Amino acid sequence: MNIPENLINIVESILLGAGRPLRISEIKALLGSQSMDIDLPNIKVALNEIEDRYISSSLELKEVASGYRLQIRNEYGDFLYPLWHDSSNKLSKAFMETVSIIAYKQPVTRGDIEEIRGVSASTQIMRSLLDRDWIKAAGYRDVPGRPVLYETTKIFLNDLNLKSINDLPALPEALSVEATLDQLEVG
Repeated sequence: MNIPENLINIVESILLGAGRPLRISEIKALLGSQSMDIDLPNIKVALNEIEDRYISSSLELKEVASGYRLQIRNEYGDFLYPLWHDSSNKLSKAFMETVSIIAYKQPVTRGDIEEIRGVSASTQIMRSLLDRDWIKAAGYRDVPGRPVLYETTKIFLNDLNLKSINDLPALPEALSVEATLDQLEVG
């Protein structure tokens, strides 16, 4: 397929400048705003070329739940840890257990979480998960009291470098839910 010579560089710069994953349709809209009428297959070709360009680089083109992004490969993350580490950002064991239960058992109510954990689901943890946009209300269970059902969001998937919730390791293979999430690098 013959694509405009500079399309690859333009798409690459869009992905670098976006600061978030972009869907192909969003890239097309950005190109259109600059009077570039590029069809979706050509954008996909450009993305494939960018992916090939970074094969032996510390960067990679990654498709996550919300689209495509350029990011640093996981194996180089340890070198950046001192730059990004903030002890106030450390996730507690209770936080990890709560988000793990929601991720693996969704949609769940607060009562479901409490039953699985054996302790009450902290309002602070639930608020923190909602503030991070890692979970959202997905409806109400049709029982007395109509408790809120919670499920994970695309932002949760993006931050864990996952394309879909099905990309989580299978629970039987995991030592524990918390150990499973520890294996995934939170971005």
